[in-house]
Amino acid sequence: MKQLGFSEYECKAYLKLLEIFPLTGYTLSKNSGVPRSRIYDVLESLMKKQMVFVQEEEKNKLYFPVEPDIFIKKLRSHYADLFFNISKFTENLYKEKKQDDKLVVIKGRQNIISFLIVLIKGAEKRIAVSIWEEELKDITVELNKALKRGVILRGIYFGENNPYEALVPHRRLKRYIAEKKERYLSIIIDGIHTVSGVVSRGEDSKVTWTQDEGFVEILALYVATGIGSGLANVPMMGLVSHWFYKSNRGRAAGTMLSGNGIAIVFTGLFIPWVNVSMGAGGQDG
Repeated sequence: MKQLGFSEYECKAYLKLLEIFPLTGYTLSKNSGVPRSRIYDVLESLMKKQMVFVQEEEKNKLYFPVEPDIFIKKLRSHYADLFFNISKFTENLYKEKKQDDKLVVIKGRQNIISFLIVLIKGAEKRIAVSIWEEELKDITVELNKALKRGVILRGIYFGENNPYEALVPHRRLKRYIAEKKERYLSIIIDGIHTVSGVVSRGEDSKVTWTQDEGFVEILALYVATGIGSGLANVPMMGLVSHWFYKSNRGRAAGTMLSGNGIAIVFTGLFIPWVNVSMGAGGQDG
């Protein structure tokens, strides 16, 4: 009740009246522990909140509690109306299109997880992730609810036990775990929200949340590249084992995998040339 804005004395007085009623103010003070000097102010406040009503009998005023069921229904209705009015008021303030290119830093692992759960609750179409087992466990309940709503899940999973068929396990997990000292997280919600950063430092964990379209596209491409790489690696290695004799399989596999490094080098040389020749927007002028 305190979380709903009731004072300690109001809680004590109302709860005691639920146990024993009717009571005079004096008797209620003795039974509830509310000081006699405060009891009538407390009762007056409860009557204004329609939690207590009074009847006069001869020279005494007897106080009765409102039935809990009625009180709860009234309280629920009150807060529903309050939230509706707040929602309308804030929407009117925010009705103009704002720039969504701001970057918001969220600190502390628990704060990050809580924020992700809020975003997932509002997901309508698609959730893309690059996530470790530890963080996936913390959002599994809300993620399952989203899947039941028809939300599509895609992404990369860093862990031994993959609970979702839609997530592709990282192809070199053991090596990656041995080399990396941190756990990184990337999540895209409906192509609107992106959350990305390090989540393995407890209260020192830090992620960035943004709705910037350019950032969303870059992160989406990162996740898509990881998924494609994971899906392609297994069949490619399988083909090598079928196409080459045992004596040549190691060399063939090494040659094939060297393509990743060559492509990165080529991209580093090619993209700047494209930007100079055609402009950053993709066409000259």
